[in-house]
Amino acid sequence: MKKVLGTIYMMAIAIGSFAQTADEIVQKHINAMGGAEKLKKLKTVTMEGSMNVMGNDVSVKIFQENNKGMRQNISISGMDGYTIVTPTEGWSYMPFMGQTAPEAVPEADLKQSIDDLDLESALLNYKEKGHTVSYEGTEDIAGTACYKLKVNRKNSGESLMFLDPSTYYIVRSVVKREAMGQTIDMQSDLSDYRDVEGYKMPFAITQQYGTVNFSSIKINEKLPDDIFIKK
Repeated sequence: MKKVLGTIYMMAIAIGSFAQTADEIVQKHINAMGGAEKLKKLKTVTMEGSMNVMGNDVSVKIFQENNKGMRQNISISGMDGYTIVTPTEGWSYMPFMGQTAPEAVPEADLKQSIDDLDLESALLNYKEKGHTVSYEGTEDIAGTACYKLKVNRKNSGESLMFLDPSTYYIVRSVVKREAMGQTIDMQSDLSDYRDVEGYKMPFAITQQYGTVNFSSIKINEKLPDDIFIKK
């Protein structure tokens, strides 16, 4: 009996240490990104950049307002498209993909995107936001043993975040998404972090179709009142 109780006690200690380790990593990440108080003051972000897709130059401009909306404008071959997501509705208009008019974002896709509207970071005060975070050891990312966090977000489900142990910046995120009845992993590699008014921002994001290199990131600028309205 004593042996069983001792095993249970050791398991409890191990679980407690595991949770504490996750929280320590989260805290160091928050500090690296500018600190909790600074992140709480992050209201809007405007990003301008470009990428090359199959030989075509693509201009990208992203507008984000904390927990209110996100708009991504895309220009390619003389055609302008956009996606809009808010907590209650979303719209997509991609003429270069054959769309002739804006289409509503499906409800399931909209729900999966709601957590992305949190500019503070899902990791800041994650428990209060209804998320859970666990430390899953390390994984090699481009030759570096990065900390691996599994984040179950309130609305969008499971995602993985990989943090560089020397900077505590997120260098890769993998988000699970439902598409055509299947669960797929959407990977984003984040790099070229720079200081923008005391915040650390990635100026390069690589996804399936290529790398967006941002030439400008502006913080807390007032956005047009109709920026998240379908036009």
